[in-house]
Amino acid sequence: MARTRFVGDSGLTARMTLVMFLLGAVFVALIGGLMVILGGQGGMGLAVLVGLAGIGVAIYQWYSSDKVAMRAMRAREVSPQEAPELHGMIDRLCALADMPKPRVGIADSRVPNAFATGRSPDRAVVCVTTGILQTLTAEELEGVLAHELSHVAHRDVLVMTVASSAGIAAGMLTQGAQYGAFFGGNRRDNNSNGLPIWLVVLVVSLVVYAVSFVLLRILSRYRELSADRAGAYLTMKPAALASALQKITGEINQIPQKDLRQMAAASALCIAPAAAGVSLRTLTSTHPSLEQRLEQLAKIQAELGRPAV
Repeated sequence: MARTRFVGDSGLTARMTLVMFLLGAVFVALIGGLMVILGGQGGMGLAVLVGLAGIGVAIYQWYSSDKVAMRAMRAREVSPQEAPELHGMIDRLCALADMPKPRVGIADSRVPNAFATGRSPDRAVVCVTTGILQTLTAEELEGVLAHELSHVAHRDVLVMTVASSAGIAAGMLTQGAQYGAFFGGNRRDNNSNGLPIWLVVLVVSLVVYAVSFVLLRILSRYRELSADRAGAYLTMKPAALASALQKITGEINQIPQKDLRQMAAASALCIAPAAAGVSLRTLTSTHPSLEQRLEQLAKIQAELGRPAV
């Protein structure tokens, strides 16, 4: 975590470390398994090629994550002259948190939402939609921005991007194996079942992708709870963030699905998922349920409301 005044979160650090280790092990197992299945010098070369491709895509995503997310949200960077109140609020929060100020962006969308991304605190961007500016009060917006700035301070965007390399490689193998493009059509291996090599690789890559998918979703849900907690302690106004989350979720549930598509590409980065009428109590969800988030904020509010001993 960067040196800031955001409260530390040993649980988030431990989870990010564990997920990185497990996904690294899965990635190595995928490449090693591919070498064994394909065999020979050509098979080993292909395994290494797929591994390097997965790592390369992850590095590209990490390096250009801010540009990719801004493009996906159709957002633009704004100057202090264009958005003085928004910049002023972020200036105050960054001073309070003792952290570098990120770039500021606005997306022209009626969907009330916000996100932060970037490969480092110095290259980060915090973006809000026109919808959230029209929906929230100043205190509520401050709570949302503190939440997003904590993502930058915790560097969890970096971890999520790098950790995706195993899933990227597995996804590439899955697509290739489905068409038998990489593996010589129906050529069979030497096992007793006589299964086509492409089918064996397809099964292995699907398992790796599924493991990567679940681990990243579990980490993603925890990082959102961590950002809620850090943002609430920074502003000392957890009730304002709770109110903002309720307003955002309520507004999103009223917006037609076709209008949510603009946010779909960056939904995992947003403070609330851009999807209406779906359950968030599943392994596939990127965010904790609203009930979990409100419960945590209510506990923080009760804690902060206690008289000093």
